[in-house]
Amino acid sequence: MIDTFKALLNKLIPSLFAKKKHMKIGLYGPPNSGKTSTANRICKDWLGEDVLMGTVSEIAHETREIQTKENIHMKKKGKELTFNLIDTPGIATKIDYEDFLKHKLNKKVAKERAKEATKGVIEAIKWLDNMDCVIVVLDSTTNPYSQVNITIIGNLAARNIPVVIAANKIDLKKANVKSIEAAFPQYPVIGISAEEGTNMEELYESIVKMVK
Repeated sequence: MIDTFKALLNKLIPSLFAKKKHMKIGLYGPPNSGKTSTANRICKDWLGEDVLMGTVSEIAHETREIQTKENIHMKKKGKELTFNLIDTPGIATKIDYEDFLKHKLNKKVAKERAKEATKGVIEAIKWLDNMDCVIVVLDSTTNPYSQVNITIIGNLAARNIPVVIAANKIDLKKANVKSIEAAFPQYPVIGISAEEGTNMEELYESIVKMVK
């Protein structure tokens, strides 16, 4: 009986402590920070697919549902990582349908978009519990000390999820990566341009280093 129990334990213990086959890496950030552009860049670099996971638009909350790209295999400096990439809707503390009216959408469509965007934010927060690692994409041309950014970082810190911050849009004149570094010194900050592919290699090295 004891030998049988030991044999069972020997079988169970390795499986209990084995690493997940596919990790989940989430892209989080406020609307229009460049999450989808970053997701597309990652897919292009590692899957060779020049296809959009979601729509890139100047209208906030264009991504209103969770988008997933599976089986991305990343290899940097001898380390390998296979993961599912999760592109989430932009996090906002307030969503007003009138913001959509500014983009020449009619009232009915604007209200529907606001409703969908609110649902998307709720889903994105729920999905945090499934994340092994999060890339927070921030717009480096805007003030990082916003309520939205602080809310995102606070939720991640509360869950003790590994984080790397991608300070996006460094190709623009107003970019200020140092302001993001000062705002969130507890996390590595990599200045990138998802649009042009600038510094993506540095971001990939940080991701592999963080989760390995």
